[in-house]
Order: sequence, then C-alpha cells, then structure tokens
Amino acid sequence: MKRTLLRRGVVSLSLARALALGGLAVAPLIPSAVHAAAPQVRTQAPGYYRMMLGDFEVTALSDGTVPQTVREIATHTTPEQVTALLARDYLQDPVETSINAFLINTGRSLVLVDTGVGNLFGPDVGGRLVQSLRAAGYQPEQIDVVLLTHIHSDHSGGLMTGTSRAFPNAVLRVHAREAEYWLSPENLANAGDARSYFEQARAMVGPYQDARKLKTFGDRDFLLPGIRAVPTPGHTPGHSIYVVESRGQRLVLWGDLMHFGPVQLREPSVTVSYDVDSRAAAAQRARMFSEAAGRGDLVGLDHMPFPGLGRLAADGRGYRWVPANYTSAQRWQD
Repeated sequence: MKRTLLRRGVVSLSLARALALGGLAVAPLIPSAVHAAAPQVRTQAPGYYRMMLGDFEVTALSDGTVPQTVREIATHTTPEQVTALLARDYLQDPVETSINAFLINTGRSLVLVDTGVGNLFGPDVGGRLVQSLRAAGYQPEQIDVVLLTHIHSDHSGGLMTGTSRAFPNAVLRVHAREAEYWLSPENLANAGDARSYFEQARAMVGPYQDARKLKTFGDRDFLLPGIRAVPTPGHTPGHSIYVVESRGQRLVLWGDLMHFGPVQLREPSVTVSYDVDSRAAAAQRARMFSEAAGRGDLVGLDHMPFPGLGRLAADGRGYRWVPANYTSAQRWQD
C-alpha cells in the first residue's frame, strides 16, 4: 500500500514536471495580452469588374451605394407587399442600392455609360466613380464619349468635379427629348417640389453644353460602331438604353429600366415615385424583360447589386436574376 502511494506520488510529480515543461513550450504560441488587436479597416475596395464582349472590353464601375426605403418609393403596390418581397431575399428597408456605371473600350473609343451621383447625395453616398475608374487602369481625361441613359442626378451627378468637367475631353451624348425636358427654363419655373432635379440637371449638363461638348441624338441616330441607342421613354421623357454588340455577342445597358430587383423582377408592374410617366415606364419594363429573357441577353443595370451584370430567366409571372459568371480572365492577355 505504501509502495503504491509512493509510485502514485512519483507519477504525479513527473506529470506536474511534464505539464510545466509543456506549458513553457506552448507559451510562445499564446497571444500576449499586451499586443492590441489589428484595427478594423471598415472601407470598401475600389469597385470594378471586367469582362470581354467579343472584341470590346467592358468594365463595370461602382460609384458606391445609397440607402433607399423601398416601401416609400415603390408605387402601384403596397408597403406590405414590398416588405414581403424584400424578405424573400433576406432584405429589409432601407436597402443599400448600388450605383453602377459601365465603361466600354471598343479599341478605338473609350465610352462611359452613366456617371453615378458624384457628391449630389452628400459626402457618404456615391462619389466613388473616379476612384473606381482609376483603379481599373483608366483616367478621366481618357474618356472620349459619355452616354447618359437619362439625366437624373444619380446618373449625371458625376459629370462635374467641383466647377470643372470631370471628363474634360469627352463629348456628352443624351437623347434630345431628355435634354429639352431637363434644361428647359419653362419646366424649371413650373417644377414645384421637383425643382432640385432641374437645377441639378443644369449644374451637371450645362457646362458641357456651354463648352459645346453636348451632342444630343434622336430615335434613329447613329452613335458609335457597335453601340446604338434604343429610346425607352417613361421613367423620363428621353430615357434610353444602349445595345452593345461585338462579334455576335450582345450586352444591353438598361439604366433605370428597373430600380429594385427583389421587387420588380417578381412584380414588373411595380413602379417608382421617380417615374415621370409610370404607366409608360411599366410598359417599357414589361417589353424589355420579355425580350431579354427570350433572347438570353446579357444585361447591365445601374441599380442591381454591383457589378449589375446578368441575365433574366422567366419564373412564373415574373423573372429571376442570373448573375454573370465570374472569371479571373488572365487569358485575356493572349
């Protein structure tokens, strides 16, 4: 009995020594309390996404996001229906809505479609387009043509940097009906609560007009090789989408044909308070949704989650969004 206890005592002493030695060996692996944790960065990377469309290089550019309370903006629906549709995508108001633009390098021309909001919504919303453009390997001075889908501030707000044109060498192109509507002194005088839209349009587009850099187009006018406009009036009087084609591949840039995917894909008849003519806007959306799903067109949208590129597939009485497949695209260097 005594010998057994003695053995146990020796084993216990040996175990204690082993644990002590093991503790010394492990100690360097335990973080020291005196070192502060790495600080969180809390900023997003500059946003660009690049793809090839035939011979054209297309780069989606992020201008950032803007919080939108969808149930207060959506029309021809109810707040309850909007809330339920958002919940299906695990979203709730306010929703962070992307502000996208698209850069097309045709090999001959560098074309920017829409310019984001600039600083018109305040210091913490948007205003990241030029940063994204530079991160993508381009400079504002290299832009040859800016195409606007329409002149609302979240599409034209990036045209100016302070008192200077952000794209000093670019020709600005927009449908004639759009320019006539937003730059009209008479419409400004009668705008009432919408006066700020007209003032912002003049502040952004006016300097290009004054510099003779504004060139409007009509319904059937030629724009650029491989790029044509399709008038889709409704959201605004001169709202236009752009069809980009190269080597049999096709991309359609829709601007504000749709604002809130989780709602309007499932219920295309839902409109928004920003529509100048909501009935016409809904009709244009229904027509283009059906055409895109039938053709399998690649679509670019200014307010779908960045990069805003994908396809539509019919889904019952509505549609579902199929995002563009990601590729690292190292082979483009060939």
